[in-house]
Amino acid sequence: MYIATLWPGTVYPLGASWDGKGTNFALFSENATAVEVCLFDKDNQEVRLKLGEVSNFVWHGYVPGVAPGQRYGFRVHGPYAPEEGHRFNPNKLLIDPYAKAVDGEIGVGEEIFGYPWDDPEKDLGFSELDDAHLVPKCVVVDQSFDWGNDRLLRTPWHETIIYETHVKGFTKLHPDIPEELRGTYAGLGHPAAIAHLQALGITAVELLPVHHFLCRPGHLVDRGLSNYWGYDSINYLAPHAAYSADKVPGGQVNEFKEMVKALHFAGIEVILDVVYNHTGEGSHLGPTLSLRGIDNATYYRLEDPEARYYTDFTGCGNSLNVRQAQVLKLIMDSLRYWVTEMHVDGFRFDLASALARELYAVDSLAAFFDIIHQDPILADVKLIAEPWDVGEGGYQVGNFPVLWSEWNGRYRDTMRDFWRGEEGNLGEFGYCLAGSPDLYAINGRRPNASINFLTAHDGFTLNDLVSYNDKHNEANGENNGDGESHNRSWNCGVEGETDDAEVLQLREKQRRNFLATLMLSQGIPMLLGGDEMGRTQHGNNNGYCQDNEVSWFDWDLQTGNADLLKFTSELIYFRRQHPVFRRRKWFQGRAIHGSGVSDIAWLNPDGEGMTDEQWQVGYAKAIGVFLNGQEIISRGAKGERIIDDDFLLFFNAHYDTIEFTLAPKFQDSNWTVVIDTKEPRFVNDGSVFTGTQAVPVTGRSLVVLTRKA
Repeated sequence: MYIATLWPGTVYPLGASWDGKGTNFALFSENATAVEVCLFDKDNQEVRLKLGEVSNFVWHGYVPGVAPGQRYGFRVHGPYAPEEGHRFNPNKLLIDPYAKAVDGEIGVGEEIFGYPWDDPEKDLGFSELDDAHLVPKCVVVDQSFDWGNDRLLRTPWHETIIYETHVKGFTKLHPDIPEELRGTYAGLGHPAAIAHLQALGITAVELLPVHHFLCRPGHLVDRGLSNYWGYDSINYLAPHAAYSADKVPGGQVNEFKEMVKALHFAGIEVILDVVYNHTGEGSHLGPTLSLRGIDNATYYRLEDPEARYYTDFTGCGNSLNVRQAQVLKLIMDSLRYWVTEMHVDGFRFDLASALARELYAVDSLAAFFDIIHQDPILADVKLIAEPWDVGEGGYQVGNFPVLWSEWNGRYRDTMRDFWRGEEGNLGEFGYCLAGSPDLYAINGRRPNASINFLTAHDGFTLNDLVSYNDKHNEANGENNGDGESHNRSWNCGVEGETDDAEVLQLREKQRRNFLATLMLSQGIPMLLGGDEMGRTQHGNNNGYCQDNEVSWFDWDLQTGNADLLKFTSELIYFRRQHPVFRRRKWFQGRAIHGSGVSDIAWLNPDGEGMTDEQWQVGYAKAIGVFLNGQEIISRGAKGERIIDDDFLLFFNAHYDTIEFTLAPKFQDSNWTVVIDTKEPRFVNDGSVFTGTQAVPVTGRSLVVLTRKA
């Protein structure tokens, strides 16, 4: 082990920063009494160096000769007084919250807890066990990388089509990717993976968490399961090491950059699902791995007056204290880092309502949002909120400020109810198809505020949505008690797998109905990865712990679902070709450019305009929509007028055929059928309707007609 010399160093930047000759270490802790940086050699021999300099609560020191690849951690001294909110314990090696890479997995053992397991007072006792052999080590990295001409793509929101997927699950079983690259960043950046995404026509991948996370010791480990989704971050600047094919400590950083560079070259943005609302340290009974041991009272929301316990808005044991300036700084530094150094194009914020809580209630003007809006780097990337948490008043769909888009949970629920034939939601269906202006127009936002989705990682896949009435999560080992019980799903007559041809045919049609509705709705569509080829989790709607074939993509499904795959790619191409389905501004309900016909019209099956009374009819399950391609209010990039074809959309969620009559103002035109979801493909047989001809729409299907501009 190199016997290190310690110089005073600098207070900025936080973390470990290599300058070509040595490394500066800096750690914020307001309540600490001493901080040691611990260096480890290849045999895990440890050298501790006391950081003697402290400025503005930042402990810092410079170690000459320490180079990239050096593994390290911190030990922080201070009071161990849980009832006062302090949990310092220098026997615990701590992960640097600003580390750019983390090496190793968390080990299982009593040592990683700040208290002894046999203490009758539980977490009030003080553990003297050292845990360095069980804790992952931070890694000093070289940030230099040849990006070439790579830059953020900045795909306009109205042209964006999102594909939510998992780094490992997407490629783990891909037959055309070398085995050593499957399930890794390099695998996702491989030409075979990118070819699939390009063939679909998506413009952005939204990746489940890639911040370095852990699987906490406990019931998952005991059952042989793991934290597959990764919603337990333990570091916000390091890419998760297990997703790297490069096993050299720190190699995951460049591998992630190479993945982003390859995706960008293919025209695909990278959006990260980020978890800044809580960490993997859990409740007061969780392990001491990072922030808890660095400065528990600063980083976490603690109960008042019982500071021993954590305020938990997330259901995960703790909540970050976003009211504290250093916590805000950590989050903002992390976001900026992923944009400037890793070239990430945007973020989806998990349980974003938790970040808005300054006191107790959710406040849309919270400091977190104010800071992001004023930040010149972050104000120009894609920002998506999951607009709810588990606390009181946490469901905030429609309440986020400008610049933010939201996962539209109401869209998901409404469209599921419509296509399973629930009564009384025709009005909600209309709002959602139009981009949910009732949610987003009131505060000045545009249709891109609505991220429309029907399925996501949390819940049924599309195949399972039409194959199961009930969740089947027995494999999770929680007696089927986990996961959402009210899924608004319909199995089409038989629960689960079947060889009943009639049921299978109906399920296939329902999948097409859902996909077509998604791509024809105003707002931004998000497709769950694998839905395009019938991916199933066999009724498991909470695969968070299934790092196996339950969650991994089965690429053999492409063969049996070739029609579905082709239909999905055709739908995406169709949407991208027609600006009337991806408007940048709201419908006005009137003629804009003098065509004499409004930009949108809602029609009953008789061809007449929907009346207020008809919107309220509970049993109504069919509606027509006219979209006027001559009346698009937005202008093109050069100020030119945008003109598209006109479209008639006829939706029928009833079990029987309904005939739609063309309205008199449409009878003097030839209307060509382009989509009929009773067919497994786009229609190109020349079917044309004109005059008083009735358009038959079979039970539970959707027909789209067009007339050329």
